[in-house]
Amino acid sequence: MSTSFPVPDHQKTRGIVYFARMIDKIRLHAAGQLPADFIGHLGFADNTSLDARFCRFWSLDYDQVKARALHPGTTDEVFDDLFAGRQPLNTEHVFAWNLFLLKRGWRDSASAGVAAGKAASGFANRDDIQTWADLHDAEEGRPPQPTFD
Repeated sequence: MSTSFPVPDHQKTRGIVYFARMIDKIRLHAAGQLPADFIGHLGFADNTSLDARFCRFWSLDYDQVKARALHPGTTDEVFDDLFAGRQPLNTEHVFAWNLFLLKRGWRDSASAGVAAGKAASGFANRDDIQTWADLHDAEEGRPPQPTFD
């Protein structure tokens, strides 16, 4: 069976980055289409994964996210169901999360991991790859995004 890459880290759902990628990874894995090297980073298989960080930051149970993602519905519908009954999204929390996710690996404790990932993927000399989001884009055949809104 062929594999497919998930949507980019920077794709937004209700203004929040990364959620769509997490849902896409769950669905691709269930369909047997997620590349093998992604599987160890699903949910809390790796406590430092972006899935795990997303769930902790937004106080979501990954098993509930996974269960809902495996039922029909758009990413927006999945998001709405998981966030139903909560306080409305706080713009400062959205801003902080988006900046954290999109800059993870740039001048922080994950920088060494990005450098190692760049080297392993043959991108050691690419100065445009500075974050995990950049590296994911490059590895998946997309140009890294120069800026984010």
